[in-house]
Amino acid sequence: MATKAKNAQRNRRGSAVLNVTVVLLEAGYASTAIGPIEVFHSAGMLWNMLHGKELEPRFRVQIASIDGGTVNSLCTLGLTPQYSIRDIKHTDIIILPASGLDVQEGIARDTHLLQWLRKWHARGAYVAAVCSGAAFLAETGLLDGRRATTHWAVAPALQRRYPKVKWQPEHFVTEDSRLLCSGGVYGSIDLSLYLVEKFCGHEIAVQCAKSLLVSMPRHSQSGYAMVPLSRPHPDEKIRATEEYMQHHFARDLPIEFFAERAGMGTRNFIRRFKAATGQLPRAYIQALRVASAKQLLEDGAASIQTVCARIGYEDIAFFRGLFKRHTGMTPAEYRAHFASMGLARGELLDG
Repeated sequence: MATKAKNAQRNRRGSAVLNVTVVLLEAGYASTAIGPIEVFHSAGMLWNMLHGKELEPRFRVQIASIDGGTVNSLCTLGLTPQYSIRDIKHTDIIILPASGLDVQEGIARDTHLLQWLRKWHARGAYVAAVCSGAAFLAETGLLDGRRATTHWAVAPALQRRYPKVKWQPEHFVTEDSRLLCSGGVYGSIDLSLYLVEKFCGHEIAVQCAKSLLVSMPRHSQSGYAMVPLSRPHPDEKIRATEEYMQHHFARDLPIEFFAERAGMGTRNFIRRFKAATGQLPRAYIQALRVASAKQLLEDGAASIQTVCARIGYEDIAFFRGLFKRHTGMTPAEYRAHFASMGLARGELLDG
């Protein structure tokens, strides 16, 4: 993978600094390029600067267009790159912003981009497409047989044009085989923060989000598929059960309820659920509840009892034990570590 290149930069702690290439597209949405540029540039930098700490950049951002020339956005804002895509020597992550309204025209115009994307993905790079930018990934063939999402308005057209792709427009963000897609313009921020968390860890991602005063991606909600609780599988009845669980995990529902809803006997349901997801149904629900609890604690929930009740537990001692098994911390320790960093929303400029 490109991150293992001998000449990879390192920050002052000795950690590798990853190369991110943001590709500018003619007549695209400028915010979907600028947002990721600012998120990746801020990781390890902005939080440290605000707290008087040594700067530890985590990413080197490279901005490229197809030919190296200035690109005019959909709103006629001119964006000037540093490079052409041919000039890029090393990259670990590629960001494709949302294209303009005529996606197919853009694809026809930027055929060199398709070959370039295939080359870097084959070399181990992650490729992340924002909104309608997923069409470029689909055109390369890289998404064939893989999960992807896009904006709801262009999803029907892309589903018809690229039937081999497993389109999931109900999801906001997907990841499959180092290919990531997001379903909306402002999903570029969620997508970027997800990649920061993936490569730098949760704490750096939280610091980055809080210093920019943006929300962390909501892992516990079914509209986000960026941290899948189970591996991809073809069992449609179990998929439907997973989606129902993601919406109703706080309810105290017996396994028999889910089995009946799926039209199966209880033993057969448990067997199929385990075969499809790799987890027993109760363990899956517990994972959903812990993910929701983490989000509530990061948002500074008033009390551990409140969190416990909101995710469906009455026994706070049981909840504490379960949470610690999943995270290695008690709920109070987790909240102190990730929510009480001295930078809750609205406190950034208050000192």
